[in-house]
Amino acid sequence: MDLGPQVGLDHAIILALIQGITEFLPISSSGHLVLAPYLFGWEDQGLSFDIATNTGSLLAVLVFFRQDVVKIVRGGFRSLATRTIEKDPDARMAWILVLATIPVGLCGLMFKDQVATLARDPMVIATTSILFGILLFLSDRMGARKRSIKSLTWRDAFLIGCAQALALIPGTSRSGVTITAGLFAGFNRRTAARFSFLMTIPVGFLAAGLDFIQLMQTDITQQMIVSLLVGLVVSAISAYLVIGWLLSWLRRRSMDIFVLYRILLGILIFALSA
Repeated sequence: MDLGPQVGLDHAIILALIQGITEFLPISSSGHLVLAPYLFGWEDQGLSFDIATNTGSLLAVLVFFRQDVVKIVRGGFRSLATRTIEKDPDARMAWILVLATIPVGLCGLMFKDQVATLARDPMVIATTSILFGILLFLSDRMGARKRSIKSLTWRDAFLIGCAQALALIPGTSRSGVTITAGLFAGFNRRTAARFSFLMTIPVGFLAAGLDFIQLMQTDITQQMIVSLLVGLVVSAISAYLVIGWLLSWLRRRSMDIFVLYRILLGILIFALSA
């Protein structure tokens, strides 16, 4: 695995802030992390630094939804003992999250090399930024926005999980594409966002686990360790603040501002790449 160059502390802080701010907004964190070195003339930081900051975002969502996480984990273990799922909402949510994670897990294993190389292309980011921005707009306009988390079905979880797999392509936005799928399924904005955030947890653990195994098999320098830790901490703090802000925003506002941002970003990238 290519760990990428040694990232300086100043770059690490900036990149971690980008990750933390954009991870849970529907505007693509991976796209911005790939784009930043391209715009600023930096050497690409490599996939490992991206995953380190993603781990920071995972910590943020674990802390923010800590009460839900405890209930879901307990429910999951309880279901193994009682072999009962449908009558236990927490157990049901635990296995729904497992189901929603399967598509991205399989696709991640099959297309890992493409994600690390060919997909890290500004033109790809520009295209997906605009395309999935339009889909977000359509879902926000066409979706019924009436369903709550209690009405979430196994079919919903699988379809939203399939949408999550598309987020392996930089510029798509994991939160954006899963919120889009949730809105198309008729969920209200806050429910679509909340389920999207909860889906981050199993995916984040998978990504962090795989990256840790790779890191243990590779010689890493002290500077690299420091940069990764700085990226993790900064992204965790900024992501935590963004989660609360977005859930508050979605009580009263639409997705229009994010749609407009995605389209303008895509146009800018095309212009710079011309």
